[in-house]
Amino acid sequence: MLRHAIIPVTPFEQNCTLLWCDETMKGAVVDPGGNLERVLAEVKRQGVTLEKILITHGHLDHAGATLDLAEQLDLPIEGPHPDDKFWIDGFAVQSQMFGFPPCRPFVPTRWLADGDTVTVGNVTLDVVHCPGHTPGHVVFVDRVGRLAQVGDVLFAGSIGRTDFPRGNHADLIRSIREKLFPLGDDIRFIPGHGPMSTFGEERQYNPHVGQR
Repeated sequence: MLRHAIIPVTPFEQNCTLLWCDETMKGAVVDPGGNLERVLAEVKRQGVTLEKILITHGHLDHAGATLDLAEQLDLPIEGPHPDDKFWIDGFAVQSQMFGFPPCRPFVPTRWLADGDTVTVGNVTLDVVHCPGHTPGHVVFVDRVGRLAQVGDVLFAGSIGRTDFPRGNHADLIRSIREKLFPLGDDIRFIPGHGPMSTFGEERQYNPHVGQR
């Protein structure tokens, strides 16, 4: 079974997440945007052995400390989709844009595409390409455990911004309605910021994509 712990990082309170398989106690850090000491303290507290880093998209608050963590623990990096390469290559510009300290760009060990899978211990997660907030944004879905890590695609009561370079509002709405909601109302999701929710709750009541 997949377990999780949410670790808010950076001044943007981004939901970096520790995911781990409770059978093997092997885990992954999703979106290490910064504050690695806080992240590694949680890894130690849970008794998890890290085996990889997973990235939903190339924005600095989600991926700024990726290379530091990868080098420190010799971890492979999986994700995002290659359409976000320009965001990662532009970390210097992003640092200035968002007022972050300088961050180093990275090249993932493995770029991800729609329909791929990644593993965390004995748990397999489906990769769903959900462009809109960024063109290369991916979502990780544990279909068995009914849990998704959605980054900045969808929030409790809101949706991701699309006013950044190569953002696309129509693509974002399509990603949510045609790729995420059909996965099931019962799926709980961890957003990139703020509290968890379910696809069912957002499908009904979200003012941007809900039915009511």
